[in-house]
Amino acid sequence: MSRLFNMVVKRNRTSSKYVGYGLYLYFLGLSYRNTSKALSRFVKRSHVSIWKWIQKYRPKRIKRKRKRTTEFIIDETMIKIGSNYMWIWVAIEPESKENLGISVSKERNMLIAERFISSLTKGYGKHSIISTDGGTWYPQACKFLKLNHHHIHSLYEKSLIERTIQYIKDRTESFDDYFPCRKENCRLKHVQNWLTLFLSMHNKGVINA
Repeated sequence: MSRLFNMVVKRNRTSSKYVGYGLYLYFLGLSYRNTSKALSRFVKRSHVSIWKWIQKYRPKRIKRKRKRTTEFIIDETMIKIGSNYMWIWVAIEPESKENLGISVSKERNMLIAERFISSLTKGYGKHSIISTDGGTWYPQACKFLKLNHHHIHSLYEKSLIERTIQYIKDRTESFDDYFPCRKENCRLKHVQNWLTLFLSMHNKGVINA
């Protein structure tokens, strides 16, 4: 029985190349169902499978010499998830235009800003200047973390972060239909998993451009 079960699991397991191709098609803008249809000529998988691939996606760490990050451009925006409005926090690097971090929260305050900025410094160091839109929660968070806060975005930085924010909002319009929080105290893990995929795919496009 155990041998038969293992044979069934092995036979039904989707090749990583098809999973990767499916995620890439979805990232380009296809719906779950259309991604499933596009894959059908290679492998039969339902739109639910595509959703599950996103939830299980974990990007591989690429070992490469990272260019020194001199500045974090940070901003936040409100999006609708199910029937509720949430906040998405975004950080980009002005020269490479890489997305350095992205997170979701139910509230917007100094503690959440501090947690987001702290996660950036763990990956990129504390030497970078923090550029924000002037929200009062940012200077307080930077002061607590002993970081150099640049205060207000320049015109270039504002244009750069606004384009990134708008692109994310355009891609998350489906949250109202596909990312409802059915639990009373939803921790938004399913949304963060989607954002992890978005960040990884976006940065691959930026690096390879």
